[in-house]
Amino acid sequence: MLLLTTSRDALLGPLQSVSGIVEKRHTLPILSNVLIEKHGDALTLLATDIEIQITTHQISQGSGSEDASITVAARKLQDILRALPDGEVSLVLDDKRLTLKAGKSRYALQTLPAADYPRMQLNTGESLTVRLSQKDFRRQLAQVAYAMAAQDIRYYLNGLLMQVQGNELRMVATDGHRLALSSNTLEQEYAKTEVILPRKTVLELTRQLADTEDPVEIVITGNQACFRFGPIELITKLIDGKFPDYERVIPQGNPKLVTAHRTSLLSALQRAAILTNEKFRGLRVVLESGILKIISSNSEQEEAQEELEVNYAGDDLELGFNVTYLLDVLNNVVTDTVEIHLNEPMSSALFTLPGNEQFKAVVMPMRI
Repeated sequence: MLLLTTSRDALLGPLQSVSGIVEKRHTLPILSNVLIEKHGDALTLLATDIEIQITTHQISQGSGSEDASITVAARKLQDILRALPDGEVSLVLDDKRLTLKAGKSRYALQTLPAADYPRMQLNTGESLTVRLSQKDFRRQLAQVAYAMAAQDIRYYLNGLLMQVQGNELRMVATDGHRLALSSNTLEQEYAKTEVILPRKTVLELTRQLADTEDPVEIVITGNQACFRFGPIELITKLIDGKFPDYERVIPQGNPKLVTAHRTSLLSALQRAAILTNEKFRGLRVVLESGILKIISSNSEQEEAQEELEVNYAGDDLELGFNVTYLLDVLNNVVTDTVEIHLNEPMSSALFTLPGNEQFKAVVMPMRI
């Protein structure tokens, strides 16, 4: 049975959109597969790992005989399509095998029944729906995602706090050593709602969202959140936990202000980072009037020193930082200058943007 005939790219694009969450090895073999459904002219691809589900809907650009649904290995199908040259491809379903034809190439793949494929259903009941541009939402995610923990036993840190209150959408992430906060103004007022998005969901959204004014619709309902943008729908379970009181972590009244050119500071830190200890990544920041020095060394007795002009008129100060944390902040904001608010050598540094109250990043110091 001819399932579909279309161009390679028309099938590869949607497949790449959904297959990013597919685990290579899973206790349930069917979760390594993608569900392909065709109903009339509508083609749907769906993938899930039980915690997250991504669906992409599109109008089939090619022909096919009748409605059908099947699951096939997502990575294998994607790798085959990537390796093929541009052109027409056909999917033919014969009993339990899916044959992909392209020119003189033939690939026969094993399938599993679509009826056995687990699907996540979005909760019905009370929900909150927020809309904003993909560009704004993606920028917010990028400004905080790097501060999420990866495998912390405090499971609620392995994700991102998304908070809606009034006309503000706020996102916060922390791993206990640093914290990032980004907020955005919404077009209408909402009741206070807080959820924790899992790390994998945040990274997948960052990958999928486009840098456009096209909208993203966010639906929060029960222990789930749903994101709809373009042809994509992403449903995710939420982390059940209490996010720490991040307001207490943000320094208040750090009196020593450094204003620096972002790209100059970023480049100097990247160069100095080459000679830091590979495990601890620590370096020293020495401040004098109008000057910021960056000094790094390692166990081989190698040393780097960078010096740049900054706007600083306070007392001399020396601090130690993990250079990775500083680079993450500077790499994920788009601005000419950054402000660094400091206090004592062992006090946290607060990064802000000139004239912008919607972004804050806190980096704890380290002993060098």
